[in-house]
Amino acid sequence: MSHELMTGDDGVTRCWWPGDRADYVAYHDHEWGRPVVDDHRLFEKFCLEGFQAGLSWLTILRKRDRFREVFAGFDPAVVARYGEVDIERLLGDAGIIRHRGKIESTISNASLCLELADEFGSLAAYVWSWEPESPVREADGSIPATTPTSTALSRDLKHRGWSFVGPTTVYAFMQAMGMVNDHLPGCTAHAEVEALRAHLVRPS
Repeated sequence: MSHELMTGDDGVTRCWWPGDRADYVAYHDHEWGRPVVDDHRLFEKFCLEGFQAGLSWLTILRKRDRFREVFAGFDPAVVARYGEVDIERLLGDAGIIRHRGKIESTISNASLCLELADEFGSLAAYVWSWEPESPVREADGSIPATTPTSTALSRDLKHRGWSFVGPTTVYAFMQAMGMVNDHLPGCTAHAEVEALRAHLVRPS
């Protein structure tokens, strides 16, 4: 199943995973896999992939607008200043995932994000320096849950103090922000993403 295509009622051929859910289809068609070089959006993706651990991405996607509101648009400079009052406020907000560990991780990771930006010039420059040369596939052609790059990047982030950045979470981040193009060949979005990646000026 993980390497199959489906054609929707609109006649568009896509990866199988959005199904026929309109919000999920829109995310697949217009966002997932498109290259991202904006630090706020990259930090958001790290955070939301961390919140997704143990849950479905669709759950996170449907709460994303509220996440953006309560986490100041995922501006790491703002989130890094959150304290216990903010944590209690967030724990009482039914519009997000009320998990103390993940909330505290987001705040801690915000400070570490700023440190990375100081060291590398931007979070984007750090992240894109890990871009693999080619996609990884399983023997049956399916997309793996982790790769050597996601494992190495996860290890480096953890060494720097980041949390909720295991290899599976990091690979989901890499897929979402376009470091790899895991739209399946034959998916309408595959060629679009390839073109975007081909013309992307990598941050340095």
